[in-house]
Amino acid sequence: MTQEPMVIVGGGLAGATAAKTLRADGYDGGILLLGAEERIPYLRPPLSKEFLLGKANEDAVPVVPEGWYSEHDVELLLGSRAAGIDPAAHRVTTADGRVLPYSKLLLATGSQPRHLRLPGSELDGAMTFRTFDDSLKLQSLIKGGGRNVIMIGSGWIGMELAAAARTYENNVTLLGLEDIPLSAAIGPELGKYFQQLHTAQGVSFRLPASAAAIEGTDGRVTAVRTNTGEILPADVVVIAVGVVPDTALAETGGLALRNGILADASLRTSAPDVFAAGDVANALHPFTGEHQRSEHWANALNGGKVAARSMLGQDAVLDVVPYFYTDQFSTSMEYSGFPALSSGLVPLIRGSLEEGSFIAFWVREGQVVAGMSVNQSRVQKPIKALIAGRVQVDRARLIDAGTALEDLLPR
Repeated sequence: MTQEPMVIVGGGLAGATAAKTLRADGYDGGILLLGAEERIPYLRPPLSKEFLLGKANEDAVPVVPEGWYSEHDVELLLGSRAAGIDPAAHRVTTADGRVLPYSKLLLATGSQPRHLRLPGSELDGAMTFRTFDDSLKLQSLIKGGGRNVIMIGSGWIGMELAAAARTYENNVTLLGLEDIPLSAAIGPELGKYFQQLHTAQGVSFRLPASAAAIEGTDGRVTAVRTNTGEILPADVVVIAVGVVPDTALAETGGLALRNGILADASLRTSAPDVFAAGDVANALHPFTGEHQRSEHWANALNGGKVAARSMLGQDAVLDVVPYFYTDQFSTSMEYSGFPALSSGLVPLIRGSLEEGSFIAFWVREGQVVAGMSVNQSRVQKPIKALIAGRVQVDRARLIDAGTALEDLLPR
């Protein structure tokens, strides 16, 4: 009997990487990849950075070129949304009624933007931000400059989009619930660094403040009314208040859920032959011994590889140190580490915030648990090694720019 195909639900980086890894590791059976969007799987980071700013074209966005799928006998079902799974019968049902059998199933359904129940959010000019089409839409709204852009949300995406809108010479105001943007993620001192970076470029902040309503005329956005009663003129409003894991499909199959799909370190879910990877997976991490869910591209990339190898029966574990990056104006930042372990710690600084070139280290019980580099090149590899190796560090040497980070590693 012919073996049923491997089925991957999710047309993002995790799903495409899993398909690529299955083939690279010698699997010659059927592979079926379902994507809810009409586009081939693509990378999300450029959408709020290079692509939005016009520094990269559409060719830079796909995970692999379109021709790769046919060349490697991977069947794509684009514009096809999975509506239900039956783990006992090993079946996936699509929204248009197709029934797809599988031998192994990977759920890489990602996440969806969090929506606010905000009066006026349906007006033209108001939007959330997640997809390629969202990036195209926002680019069309801001690239001419001279618009009043209100950004609701002071997290990484909100700050990136604010930087892009200001780079196009729009008037940008950012609302956030924190006293200092990004402070929940990296602490007040470093959050203030990014706030000052934006302020110097002309971005205005209302902190803490939230939007009470989006106002409009003739169906189009004209203003945002804040919870303090201030009326902010607006042509474009972007709601960037985080995402939620897309677990709707997993729910139909009765999978164990908790802030995503619960999975072990090999990305196996509670159902036999069903795996999860990317934003939607809340996987056990061997380093912390706790489940964690990550919404960054490195997790999708590494998770796709691990899931594919687990599907093939290999001994694969997602044990890499989490990583992400951001570009805002001329500043580049890279971060490796475990936010849950760095929470509440005061970072140690190597370099100068004033000069805009530094590394921030979070140290717990003598070990580096996270490291963020700003405008520094080739430092993330030793930072990851310090974290993964649970190296006991001397704090004075750690912040001494004259000491190579490699010299802090055991020989």
